[in-house]
This record gives sequence, structure tokens and C-alpha cells, in this order.
Amino acid sequence: MVVAPVRRDLALAALFICIASPLGLATLIATDAHAQASARPWLGVAMDSDGEGASGVRVSHVVRGSPGDRAGLRAGDRIVRVSSTRVSKGADVVRTVAGHSVGDAIDVALIRGGAQQVVRATLTAFPAQDDMLRMDLVGAFAPAWRPLESVSGTFPSSVASLRGRVVVLDFWATWCGPCRIVIPKLGALQARFAAQGLSVLGVSTEDAQDVAVFAQQTAMAYPVAVDKGAETTRAYGVVSLPTLVVIDKRGVVRDVSVGYDPGEDGRLESTLRGLLAEPAPAD
Repeated sequence: MVVAPVRRDLALAALFICIASPLGLATLIATDAHAQASARPWLGVAMDSDGEGASGVRVSHVVRGSPGDRAGLRAGDRIVRVSSTRVSKGADVVRTVAGHSVGDAIDVALIRGGAQQVVRATLTAFPAQDDMLRMDLVGAFAPAWRPLESVSGTFPSSVASLRGRVVVLDFWATWCGPCRIVIPKLGALQARFAAQGLSVLGVSTEDAQDVAVFAQQTAMAYPVAVDKGAETTRAYGVVSLPTLVVIDKRGVVRDVSVGYDPGEDGRLESTLRGLLAEPAPAD
């Protein structure tokens, strides 16, 4: 597999992947960029780095089906204690959760609506990145796009505007080697299946001018937009590049892939053929 880190200094030489977080993307609780071993416990929430303080740390996202989700944690909660340890920043939560074992049940004290309550979460093993994103996205309606600036081609205003079409949403960067491998392959799919209802779209968190120049120089064959505040990137849980999100005609996420694996080219095309053959949704 080829993956690139969204943070260039965290490139994993053994994988074709880029770790994506130049704009402070959400950090998954109970792990870090290198802690994906199955022995590590996982709570499955993300926290805002700017939401830390004496009153705990704000939860920005809870992965569907994760221990945190099953325990009832919600985005907007402020975690103030994990087990017997009071927390004021995300690192406190990470450290405390990591001190437990898979299968442990821990109490998480939180503030919601001005009132404090306690939920109990049973920790599970940290999933692979692809599995985590699939757990969070597949089977649910695609998150709404936050403000995106079109820099090449005509980028649709929303997911809803693409109802009736199959969408491949490519999160990428100009400096990401694996992304450069994927781009012409996606362009070829766009050319082959556009008339049948396929829309390939690219999203980058980089400078708009840099992305526009790159798109022109490489003749990118599909619309590209810039996610200035990385809000859409965060909404989709993207932490590595490239990340491809496949959305069906109803607007439901049907597949997610992280990085580039040369052996998976046929699988993506097969998935798209199947989705394109599905009937259009009723109005």
C-alpha cells in the first residue's frame, strides 16, 4: 500500500501513505500516528486542541460503533475525567486510556449541557485505519461539505446536488507521492464512466494558488476544490492521503480506501461498476 502523511514529517517509509494533518486535524483519542497495533486500547473519539482547559477537553467527533459511541459520548461533550484521572487536555486522555488494556471498562466523566454525568466505555483494540474510516462512514449519509473553494473545473456546491450520481471524493495533496500516482487513474475512470453517472472530485487543504497551478500543469481531469479550514477533511475523518470516499446515488458512503495499493485498482473499478448499475433514487 502507498500512503502519504498529511504531516510531511511523519511519512512512513514502509507504506505508500501520507499522514494528513498540516492544519491540526482531529487527533483520535487513545492513540497516535504510530500506535495502530491491535494490543493498544481504543476509545474512538477525537478532541479539539483549542477546546482544552480547566473544564476538560471538548470532543469534536465520535467514531460510529466505537467504544465511545456505544457508551453514549457525543460531539460537543467535554471530558473532565477518565477513570480516576482528571484531564484538561487531549494528551491526558490519550495517556490515561493507553494505560488500560483492551477489554477494560472505564468511567468517563463529562459535561453536557452544563451538567456533569458519567458513562462507562469498554475499550476495544485499535482498528486499522481503513477499518476505522469504514466503521465511521460506510452505510451512513456522506457528511455535508463545509465551505470549499473551487480552483479547477466546476466543483459541485454540495453532496446533495450530486444525488443520482456516483461520487469518488479524493482527499489529496500536491506534495503527496501516492496521490500523484492515483490522480491519473481517477482521471481515466472519470473519462470512462462520466456518461454513466460518475463524478470524481478532488479536495486539498493546501493553498488555492498552489493547487490551481498543479491541477493545470498536470491536466487533472476532474474538478478540484480547496478546503481552507480543513473542515470538510475533518468531517470525513481524513488523517492520511490519499483517502478515497465512494458515495452512491442516494448520497450514502459505500466504500473508503486509504493510501494506494497497486493491487486494488480493479476493486475500485468493480465497485464503481456495481454502483453505477444501481437504480437512481426516487425523488
